[in-house]
Amino acid sequence: MSGADTKPDSNAGAALVALDWGTTALRAYLLGGDGAVLDTRASSAGIMNLPAGGFDEAFDATCGAWLAGNANLPVMAAGMVGSAQGWLEAPYIETPADAPALVNGIVKVKAANGVTVHIVPGVLQAGAMPNVMRGEETQIFGALAGDAALESEPHGALIGLPGTHAKWAFVFGGRIERFYTFMTGETFGALRDHTILGRTMRASDQQDAQAFVRGVDTAKDAGHAGLLATIFSTRTLGLTGQLAPEQQPDYLSGLLIGHELRGLNEVLVREHSTLAGKTLRLIGNDALCERYRVALARFGCHDTKTVAEATERGLFRIAAQAGLVASAARAS
Repeated sequence: MSGADTKPDSNAGAALVALDWGTTALRAYLLGGDGAVLDTRASSAGIMNLPAGGFDEAFDATCGAWLAGNANLPVMAAGMVGSAQGWLEAPYIETPADAPALVNGIVKVKAANGVTVHIVPGVLQAGAMPNVMRGEETQIFGALAGDAALESEPHGALIGLPGTHAKWAFVFGGRIERFYTFMTGETFGALRDHTILGRTMRASDQQDAQAFVRGVDTAKDAGHAGLLATIFSTRTLGLTGQLAPEQQPDYLSGLLIGHELRGLNEVLVREHSTLAGKTLRLIGNDALCERYRVALARFGCHDTKTVAEATERGLFRIAAQAGLVASAARAS
């Protein structure tokens, strides 16, 4: 069940077992006393891939060798493992949420091997249209841990987490104040695989940057009627010979990401700001973050660094806040 190691299997200097346990995968990190990654494990044992009662087996298969050498190592987990379908539910804490609030919401589950697993809660933004995150909150605090300047931004920091359900979080004074969720990735998959748009598409190993930018610009400059009025252009541009079948997936991707950023920009405009000239941080897959960087540049936003090791840093920071490890994390 566990994947191949990426580093030598050694417990020397180990201080924390950190788990990023999501819907479809489990990623485990063995962290040293300075927060550095000593070893990793990857597994397909996401919570939706496990049989009833399968958490103990997956945990032992993934981390058992580390804990056999030191059963007293603290274990911190974040992600869907704390959902209602997870190992043990960690109820959401409400915004504004800071690291101490996350620590106060930690729940503990005793594994079959006797080890206590500490599970980080998710974050809820209550209101007429509630919003939730589970796992992203840990990455956000990891980003803050790796870049102290983000916590001192006079107008707050903007952190984006591209993905199936893209998140944009507004962070002020070390607290997650509010956030927005855009179902961009899932919508792309649904439109490509289950609507007429996919009938004229052809998959390609090569990304078409020009088609992608055309989609972004269409959303930015001609998307005033909304997403539902523009997505059909994916088909009509193909029917009129303006987009080849291989270009249509990238055009649709750009169109959806463009509408996401247009919506985000509208939020900022209401606060007397825009994406143009904005400093923000991205957390996620390098290739996907690069697509967002290209799209953000079309909105005049060019300071868009990707945060490395956000999950590991976040789990270490929360463990330190909880007193499970010393707080001597790396500065960079």
